Amino acid sequence: MQAFLRRFGNFFPTGRRVALALAMGLLPLLATAQAPAPAADAPVRFGILPLGGAFESRNDWDPLLAELSRAIQRPVSVLSVNSYEALEQAIQRGEVDMAFLSGKMALDAVTQQRMKVVAQVVRHDGLPGYRGLLLTRKAPPFNSLKELIGQPERWRLARGERQSVSGFIVPQLQFFLPNHIVMETRFLSEVVGTHQANALAVANNEADVATNNSADFERFKLRFPAEAGRLQVLWESELIPHAQIVVRREYPPELRQRVQAFLVAYGRGKGPRGDAERVVLKSLHDLAGFVAADNSSLLPAAKLAFQLAMQNARTAQWVNDAARQARLQRLENGYADQLAVLKDVSP
Repeated sequence: MQAFLRRFGNFFPTGRRVALALAMGLLPLLATAQAPAPAADAPVRFGILPLGGAFESRNDWDPLLAELSRAIQRPVSVLSVNSYEALEQAIQRGEVDMAFLSGKMALDAVTQQRMKVVAQVVRHDGLPGYRGLLLTRKAPPFNSLKELIGQPERWRLARGERQSVSGFIVPQLQFFLPNHIVMETRFLSEVVGTHQANALAVANNEADVATNNSADFERFKLRFPAEAGRLQVLWESELIPHAQIVVRREYPPELRQRVQAFLVAYGRGKGPRGDAERVVLKSLHDLAGFVAADNSSLLPAAKLAFQLAMQNARTAQWVNDAARQARLQRLENGYADQLAVLKDVSP
């Protein structure tokens, strides 16, 4: 496992300090050490992936988490932050016991921070995922794929953080790199923000193109109809698997099972209570509910991250071809080890 984490840390860096720790061999010791089991009466600290604003996200989750607290007979506190990076750092510091995370962050939480997947979200459209989008204004001149591909240096980009699957990883892998464009270096300017903030930036002519996704854009249309009316979808990705709920591995299996059972049953009942739960779910990114899941649900996210790392390695500048091939081999070895971790079904 330690050998895997050393390779995996170089494969999927989560920030300069973390990458340095991995390179020095410090983080594997922290990641693989057996953490003490949480006290039975300690609050379960729930981290929320920022989809809109921190306050907005917290309000949306509060009713469900209050019910979860009663179901597992433990207090549940909420950590709602403004960025992927802030949530990631909180997880690394051991300040999060359970979290709602998208593919890349869930992947890191499971492989580096001793968490396990217990559930995956389901949306009302019934699709097994959502799509990454590129948004532009409807009005020219910055409103066509031909112009974007031909002269990216004239465009202002609004994108997600590097941990964001639809805000960075997927558009980089499936659109920009195949068209010989590196997001971080080819544009006139760049801002990094939430999907909502990035869509507003384009609508208000503060940026020319923004990464987004189909689920967030549907939500954006409801909350900002005037601004959404100025926007168009310029490109969409292949399907991206939905987000997961992860729980600390140190919790007793019985507690993780109670959490999973609660989530799977939530919003499935009949009568007034079921109706009220479905209203809460709809406010949570238009969810229909949750399905039971395990770490193997992260295999598609791992594949995406591996493909992006391989693409970057192939196109990077190297001293010689031997150095490039050595890097590619390390990535392949790390990916193979990662797959073994994700397919591990031990409690």
